Amino acid sequence: MEIGFKLMAERYSVPELVRQAIRAEELGFGFVEISDHYHPWLFEHGHSPFAWSVMAAIAQATENIRIGPGVTCPSMRYHPAIVAQMSATTAVLSGGRHFLGVGSGERLNEHVVGDAWPSVTVRHAMLRESLQIIRMLWTGGYHSFEGEYLTLDDARVFDLPDTPPEIIVAAGGEQAAALAAEYGDGLFATEPKPELVEAYRAAGGDGPRYVEVPLAVADDVDTALQRAREGFRFGLSGWKVMAELPNPVNFEAATALATPEDMRQMASAGPDPQEHLEQVRTFAEAGFDHLVLMNAGADPDDFFAYAEENLLPELTSAP
Repeated sequence: MEIGFKLMAERYSVPELVRQAIRAEELGFGFVEISDHYHPWLFEHGHSPFAWSVMAAIAQATENIRIGPGVTCPSMRYHPAIVAQMSATTAVLSGGRHFLGVGSGERLNEHVVGDAWPSVTVRHAMLRESLQIIRMLWTGGYHSFEGEYLTLDDARVFDLPDTPPEIIVAAGGEQAAALAAEYGDGLFATEPKPELVEAYRAAGGDGPRYVEVPLAVADDVDTALQRAREGFRFGLSGWKVMAELPNPVNFEAATALATPEDMRQMASAGPDPQEHLEQVRTFAEAGFDHLVLMNAGADPDDFFAYAEENLLPELTSAP
C-alpha cells in the first residue's frame, strides 16, 4: 500500500501548491496528485491554475516524490498529441517520477473550448482513441492516426523519458474500469466501490489502484463537518452529476441545501485518529492500494501535523 497526498489546485495558489508538495515529500508521502481543472468546483475555492506548470515546478523542487494529474482529459480541452508531449516532458523533468492520470472529462472544464458535450459512451470512445495516440507517440518516430473522433497527422514527440509514464485511467463505472484494464496501467477512482476493482480485474487489469480518501480533521466533529461542507460539498452529488454541470454557479446551486451533517456520507470528521484510519481502511478493503489522502477541511499545516503524528506511522507501515 502506498500513501499519497491530494493537491487541491482549486483551493490554493501556485506557490502554496508547490510548498505543499515539498512538505508531503518531507513527511514521506509516496506521491502527490493534482487536479487538472480549468474552473474550480465552487466560487469560494478561488483558484484553478494550469496543473502542468505546477507539476513542472514540483518536479524541480523535489527529489523523490512521484507526481501526476488526478486526472487529465486527453481528448477535448487538450488533444492527445499535446498530452503525450506534456507528460513526456514532465517525466523527463522529474527523472521518471511522473505518472499520467487520465479520464473521460468533466463538462466543468472541457466545455470552455466551445465543442458540444458528448455522451458518456462517446467520451469513453474518445478516451480509448486518445490512449492509442499517446502510446503510439511514446514509441518514438513520426505517427499518424485516423479514428472515429480523433486525428493525428504526422506527429513526433522528440523529448521522451527512458521509460514511458504509467497511465492510470479514472473510472466511475464498470465500463470505464474495463477500459482502464485494456488501455491503462492502473485504475483511478474517487469512491470505495469494490465493483470497480472487480470489473478492472475481470477485464485483465493487474496494475496499481488509486483512490482519493477525504478526511476532515478538526478539534471537534461539528467544526470538521462545517469545513468539509464549505470546501467539498460539490462531491455529494456523485460522479454522474459532477461530470455534467458546466460551471461553478451550477455546483453552487446544486449544493445550496447541503448541510454539514450531509458530509458524513463522504468524509470522516473530527479529532479522533481512529475515525480517519477507519475511513482509510474502508477504501483499502474495497481493493485499492494507492490511497490519496485529501484534506477536507483543516489548514494545510494543521493537516500535515495531524497526519505526521496520527496517520502516517500506521499507514506507511501497512503492507
